[in-house]
Amino acid sequence: MSVNLYQTGVSGLLAAQQQLATTGHNISNVNTEGYNRQRAEQNTAVGLYNGGNFIGSGTYIQDITRIYNQFTYKEQLQNQTNLGNANSNLDQLSQLNDIMSFSGQAVMNSITNFYQAVNGIADNPSDLGLRSIALSQANILSSDFRSLSENFDQIEKSTNGEIEQIAAHISDISVELAKINEQILFSADLSENGAPNDLLDSRDKLVTELGKYVSVNTVTDSNNVMTVMIGRGSTLVTGITPLTLSVEAGDPDPMQTELTLVGPTSSVSLLGNTVGGELASKFEFRDKDLKQVRTEINRLAMAISETLNASQHDGLDLNAQEGKDFFTDINTLQLQQGRVLSHSDNTGSVVGQANITDLSLIPTDEFEVVWDGANYQMTNLTDNSPVTLTLVSPGVYDTGLGFEFIVTGAPVANDKFTVRPTENSAALMQVTLADGAGIAASEAVEVKASENNIGGGSVDITNMKDPKAFQLVTPVRWEILEDPIGTFTVTNFNNLGVPTGSFPYTPPSQTYSYASVDITISGTPSGIAPSAPEVFEFVDAFGIGNGNNAVKMALTQEEGVLNGGRETFSQSLAVSTSDVGSKASSAELVANTAEALFTQAFNRNQSTSGVNLDEEAANLLKFQQAYQASSQIISVANTIFDTLLAAAR
Repeated sequence: MSVNLYQTGVSGLLAAQQQLATTGHNISNVNTEGYNRQRAEQNTAVGLYNGGNFIGSGTYIQDITRIYNQFTYKEQLQNQTNLGNANSNLDQLSQLNDIMSFSGQAVMNSITNFYQAVNGIADNPSDLGLRSIALSQANILSSDFRSLSENFDQIEKSTNGEIEQIAAHISDISVELAKINEQILFSADLSENGAPNDLLDSRDKLVTELGKYVSVNTVTDSNNVMTVMIGRGSTLVTGITPLTLSVEAGDPDPMQTELTLVGPTSSVSLLGNTVGGELASKFEFRDKDLKQVRTEINRLAMAISETLNASQHDGLDLNAQEGKDFFTDINTLQLQQGRVLSHSDNTGSVVGQANITDLSLIPTDEFEVVWDGANYQMTNLTDNSPVTLTLVSPGVYDTGLGFEFIVTGAPVANDKFTVRPTENSAALMQVTLADGAGIAASEAVEVKASENNIGGGSVDITNMKDPKAFQLVTPVRWEILEDPIGTFTVTNFNNLGVPTGSFPYTPPSQTYSYASVDITISGTPSGIAPSAPEVFEFVDAFGIGNGNNAVKMALTQEEGVLNGGRETFSQSLAVSTSDVGSKASSAELVANTAEALFTQAFNRNQSTSGVNLDEEAANLLKFQQAYQASSQIISVANTIFDTLLAAAR
């Protein structure tokens, strides 16, 4: 009996000792990240049959279990992923918003200052000082566009660098997870009972860290070996085999880097914006938000360049010569070819170009063109909608979107091209005008309506294709005669006053090409036959003091040029800046919400799995008392045994 009592006391002593050790382990790891509280599971030892009864033989610790709730943990993990995505998105959009607030505002100010200088020339076209100021402001404007483009380049490079860092870190985590899986598997081979709790905690900690960067799903087998999947189910760790993430140069744009999941024998491409977490946010920002605002700024630079170049061509400079380009021609060969990117696996000899034809129609979308063996097929990559290509001449296809797709060379089936209609417009924007005297402030030709005209008709020069050529044939006179009522005939008289032809006019408006210009008649003239035609004269308007073309140039600031003619330059820039600011504000709200949800999920998980010092202190006292009581049992057993020995003597 004394022996049984002794064994019982020892079993209680050992059980209390393990419980104290477990409690101490919990207390010492109260601040250890990822630690899950452990508990010594106590059980009753099998009783011994003696004298017709089962006599208890004490207790034992059956297992050291980890207090773990997979549902609260997965909730925490999911919210960790959402928080990583939201915080990353906020950081990046805030940075972009800062750039647009500073550099974008600089462009806005430069536009205003340039047009103020042009207005000065309109008031005093012969002032060389004012012309030099306008040219200087034009240089500042183009410089600000280039600086803004460089800022976009820097943020893109920075984002790519962060993508590479995250991919490398994910690869390191993958290797560590595989190592822990191996240790867990080895531990399972050594013992049938018990679990390597601290190894499991270490693995969960790594999975939690992984969850900041990508969305994570896990599956655990009967040996506690975990398979880890990221994104939309791509396996990152299978058993003791880790896979790694590699960042490769994009095709056709090397800066549009891509993800590759690399295994021992094969690799597979991943869509960066589908992997979730912080990593997906990087791709989403680079390929959507940054690309969108960059395209809008490129389009604006293109619009300003083309509009002012066209204004220059409509007038004459101080030397009575047709105005030359103010800024870089938007359809230089370099710009045209830079808008079309060929994929690396193309086998044909095609070189692509994109020629801008109508600024008001130019979208901010990106397009893909594929040669199917018989025809070119174009797709809008923004919404995956098809784009109809119309062959207008050999190798030239009209898109109906304000630009032409031009090819030279021989294609091979499946040759692929990416088209960005506005590419490099800001980065390559330069002032090409040599000096202020070259600003075409003077009109070449003006239209004078006869004082005797009584109708509501007007005649305007709407496109001066060759102002110098038209100037040379002036004066020219148009007479508009109504005969019979409601039928109008326009008769042209050359510079000798000789009629050279006639043509009909149908109200309310009609445009004619004449002597290298486009002339528009609008309204309803009232020239009644036979003696009262409406008369309009085209006369040489050049003069040092003529600033009429500068006036027209200044008015382009308020003209709707972009988005179907609905937006001015300033409005377009304001919309882009406002859009980025709005996205940044929304991102802040989303990040705050994600932070709150993560905190709630974390607290719920901690309430189950975390160490509560008050609870552990109570357990410490309880197990200490149990230890002392078990010690007393052993002491009593020893006393009884000594008494028996003394009686036997």
